[in-house]
Amino acid sequence: MNKQQLAAKIWESANQMRSKIEASEYKDYILGFIFYKYLSEQELKLLISDGWDEETLPLVTEEDQETVRYIQDRLGYFISYPNLFSTWIEHEKEFDVSNVREALSAFGRLISNTHRDVFDGIFETLETGLSKLGDSAQSQTKAIINLLQLIKDIPMDSKQDYDVLGFVYEYLIGMFAANAGKKAGEFYTPHEVSVLMSDLVANHLKDRKEIKIYDPTSGSGSLLLNIGESASRYLESKDRIQYYAQELKRNTYNLTRMNLIMRGIKPSNIFTRNADTLEDDWPPNETKLGMPLYVDAVVSNPPYSQKWDPEGKRNDPRYRRYGVAPKTKADYAFLLHDLYHIKPDGIMAIVLPHGVLFRGGEEGEIRKNLIENNNIDTIIGLPANIFYGTSIPTIIMLLRQKRENNDVLIVDSSKYFEKSGKSNVLRASDIKRIRDVVVSRKTIDKFSRTVSLEEIRANDYNLNIPRYVDSSEPTETWDLYASMYGGIPKSELSRFDVYWKNFPNLKKKLFNEKNDSYVSVKGNDLKQIFEEDSDIYSFKKAFYKESNSFESDLKQRLIEGMMEVDLNREEDDLGNLLFHKLKEFSLIDRYEAYQILDNHWKVILGDLENIQNESERALTKVDPNLVMKKKNGKDVETQEGWKGHIIPFELVERRYFTEEFKKIEQLEQHIYQIDNEIQEILENLDEEEKENLANEEGTQFVTSNLTNRIKEFKKDKDDDELLKKLNEANKLLKEQKAIQKEIKTSKENIHAMTKDKLESLSIEEAKALVYEKWISPLMDQLNQIPQNVMEKLKKQLEQLEDKYSETLNDLDDQIHQTEQELAKMIDDLTGNEYDMKGLEAFKSLLGY
Repeated sequence: MNKQQLAAKIWESANQMRSKIEASEYKDYILGFIFYKYLSEQELKLLISDGWDEETLPLVTEEDQETVRYIQDRLGYFISYPNLFSTWIEHEKEFDVSNVREALSAFGRLISNTHRDVFDGIFETLETGLSKLGDSAQSQTKAIINLLQLIKDIPMDSKQDYDVLGFVYEYLIGMFAANAGKKAGEFYTPHEVSVLMSDLVANHLKDRKEIKIYDPTSGSGSLLLNIGESASRYLESKDRIQYYAQELKRNTYNLTRMNLIMRGIKPSNIFTRNADTLEDDWPPNETKLGMPLYVDAVVSNPPYSQKWDPEGKRNDPRYRRYGVAPKTKADYAFLLHDLYHIKPDGIMAIVLPHGVLFRGGEEGEIRKNLIENNNIDTIIGLPANIFYGTSIPTIIMLLRQKRENNDVLIVDSSKYFEKSGKSNVLRASDIKRIRDVVVSRKTIDKFSRTVSLEEIRANDYNLNIPRYVDSSEPTETWDLYASMYGGIPKSELSRFDVYWKNFPNLKKKLFNEKNDSYVSVKGNDLKQIFEEDSDIYSFKKAFYKESNSFESDLKQRLIEGMMEVDLNREEDDLGNLLFHKLKEFSLIDRYEAYQILDNHWKVILGDLENIQNESERALTKVDPNLVMKKKNGKDVETQEGWKGHIIPFELVERRYFTEEFKKIEQLEQHIYQIDNEIQEILENLDEEEKENLANEEGTQFVTSNLTNRIKEFKKDKDDDELLKKLNEANKLLKEQKAIQKEIKTSKENIHAMTKDKLESLSIEEAKALVYEKWISPLMDQLNQIPQNVMEKLKKQLEQLEDKYSETLNDLDDQIHQTEQELAKMIDDLTGNEYDMKGLEAFKSLLGY
């Protein structure tokens, strides 16, 4: 299975296993054991490469001091053979929770002095929390064995380039965060926000030979790692990045270190501290030459509006140029800390609550100083409810020490997201839309604007986004003249100017001039008008030409060159290619097209990872189709046939076994006809007979009841007509059963033939099917875009026509006619004296 499937499977099992343990705590156990497995396999790989084998490996113990020092010098730690993860798995029957306690204690003793900062106390959370896995040693042992079995198949060899391990680890952190409620905010920045910040920072750093990056509230370390991943695309080697991380909470600090180490980052490039960032800044003696820590980029997602102690901070070099944040809200304290630590040509990105843009007092003074010192580069308003544990609106702020321009780019992306359960999520297209506008610093209506220093001063340094970018939908207005006399105001047609520009003759075909300011609709068959318009035809033709070209590129790059695809860069490259091909189409939202690409890329990427790791023969592999079934009250994994490793059976069946499926369809149609005949017989029985012969719902014959009743009739011979009906029903049921058996046998045969056919396909035949899986559905959706554009226009024009189709004069006439009819009806009514007086008064009210 690919890394996405593996991660999902581990999460599903882990979530079931955690029972009543909080998600925010359980993550420490499973992630801790994954890390221990990683360290064990790194040591095992080193030993095997040096010639150790199954016979000599058991000799790797603490008593062999030479081997201990050898491994410590290369890895920074030592794990004896009995304590290796693989040994635990191999000797599972003898395994006990005490093995874990002894192994973790030994690990702490045997860290190399040169690596103590990286590894010291890293298993503290796991070690102290083992007792929560059960109320006895036996139950704790069982829980740990289940965890070990769950994670034993995660690949961690160098061939995978840490990608699978990193993905699984990140996936689990994210899923635990989603289930941890408010506690998630302590350790996790949602992946999509992290990717956005990473892309923005990496773009600024792209021309550097080596970089230092720092996260002063590092949490799990995911944000820091994503920045490093994005920045590494522009560097010769990942080893050119140094990572600095500081975190207050000990268990979260351990997550940071584990995450960094498992991504293959050299310990010499990892610098971490477990300390309070605001109270205990990175001391100069921990940097070269005893200088303050200055880095190329700082990224952070600090706790929002946290209380802090500003006492004695006015002369702190981090704050003295700008001011000190109020004790009730440390947001600007974190921001100024980050700003202090970037180099003059560096950049910082920080997530903050929306209030920092407009709150007054000390914060207003700090904000004024930041603006006047030209530090604020960009403000990005994010959608609400995008972070775990809080629904408050948040922003990303980019700041720099030195800038050439003195305007501020303000982006309102609050309307661009996708609902996911209770949360909102940034889509790939949303991230690209924001990234592109920040890089280009473009002003886009209702989305972004560069604001001058003079305008910000005029607004008293208030940076509240709606003051500068109005992303609200326009309020609907009603034209008085059109409401009274009909017609459509030309002013309301102006919002379709982009369509009139692309289709110059369409407007004349749709409307007649009523007077200087109003038009009327010529006809209501918009579909036919659109189909016959030559400009619309040319628009679609031009689009399909570029679409076909893009399809050819996809085939060449992904199908023909599947073994050479750069999986880290390909989606970006394809996205840029798609944007280039659609650049002349002003009616088409290129980000919509990019989102379609991204939706399909997830499937393509998972398949390509398997193909590149296993060779092109992976295309023709089949796997057991494993499903969970209840057995003795327990969920048991059971095989039900086979499935394609890459190519779904359905694609093979559709191409090679269509005739066989047509026969099955004919048999199923026959069953449907038989069922109708049986139902007709059942419906014609009287209620007493139906009750005796049918199920409780009265919808189907019970075969045994029907057989017994027929036997009774044969003895009594009291109703030949009813017996005839029951015999017919019995005959039909037998025929139906036989056909169902034939269908089942046919499907089993086709399934077996499909397996054989898939395994015997040539590579070229398999690639043709992969094309059907990857590219055909992608292109079907892309090619639907022009039609969607025209459907949108058609719907908007119909709504505009409906808006003024019924005038107030028409309504007045209808009201008058209704009143007349009502008055006439009153004249036909009769009643007592008082009824008649009441009716007369009502007629008078109507004006009759």
